[in-house]
Amino acid sequence: MDLQTIKERIAVVQSKRDYLLSLLEQPNLGTLRIDVNQALEELDDLIDEYQRTIPETGSN
Repeated sequence: MDLQTIKERIAVVQSKRDYLLSLLEQPNLGTLRIDVNQALEELDDLIDEYQRTIPETGSN
């Protein structure tokens, strides 16, 4: 897999984060709130690891 493909896939994953955040605003989420929080934490960890591994340069 080339670097450009990885960057594109990471961008898609990052866009899903906003959806998870919007789920947390739902008052009737119940116990699923725990799962959504866990997904956000794991997603943030993966994004952080990606950014440490492949730091962005001035050009894509």
